Amino acid sequence: MANSYLTKDFGSAGNKKTMTFSWWIKRNHIGAEGDLIIGDYQDSYPSHFIMFLNTGELSIRSQTGVSGATLRYTTTRKFLDTTSWYHIVVAIDTTQGTADDRCKVYVNGVQETSFGTSTQSNGFGQNSDTHFNEGAKVENIGRYYTNYSHWNLAHYHFIDGTAYSASTFGSTDSTSGEWKPNLSPSVTYGTHGFFLKFENAGALGTDSSGNSKTFTVNGDLKQSINTPNNVFCTLDANQAYTVANVDYAGTAYLGTNGSANGVASTQMVKNGKWYFEVKV
Repeated sequence: MANSYLTKDFGSAGNKKTMTFSWWIKRNHIGAEGDLIIGDYQDSYPSHFIMFLNTGELSIRSQTGVSGATLRYTTTRKFLDTTSWYHIVVAIDTTQGTADDRCKVYVNGVQETSFGTSTQSNGFGQNSDTHFNEGAKVENIGRYYTNYSHWNLAHYHFIDGTAYSASTFGSTDSTSGEWKPNLSPSVTYGTHGFFLKFENAGALGTDSSGNSKTFTVNGDLKQSINTPNNVFCTLDANQAYTVANVDYAGTAYLGTNGSANGVASTQMVKNGKWYFEVKV
């Protein structure tokens, strides 16, 4: 939902060397640098974030100040599909002796190996502390400066102190061959770990890990019935014409320039009988 986001002040640092982020996401708008999965928010410069860039790549960044030492991993893969859900895992473990093992990214169970930008000055050296999980700043989900995220989000795990692979959180369906979520993964969440199920429409920031790390909901955040196991037909941001935007989890078509406007749906229709509803 536009202008909505989650915040949490953890107050103290957790394990800054080893951690795992796992989430399911369905993107609804491409081109806005603000699809933030996690990060701090401050007036000068964020010290860390995981987010989708306005060009579609996933970027993981840890740095000190505007001109300080920076580590940045940016996938060469672009995440431009607005019709399907992605499962993404980012596992960080700076204790690993091999540099390529210190930040692993998995998409739908498959490890990404191609990065446009890898380690920069003073990157993830062995046993180095990152700026993730440092507890010095309020964590945000869904807001990057004044930009807000445009996605559906589900099954969001953060693991403090352990680097897990994607197989902990999902598996391949033996019938369909598709990657599906593990709804109850066996993990140790650690001190600041959390699990956001988004199952309570009235308390979408509720933590289900047992750590009581509930996030504060800011703005008019709405629960969606569109889930990784039940994908609904919505509006396709990649097929919105003229100056209009697709927003509100792919359910609203915004803006007009007075001429012909249109937007396609995410559901292909070839033959047969079809039924749909539109609320104006």
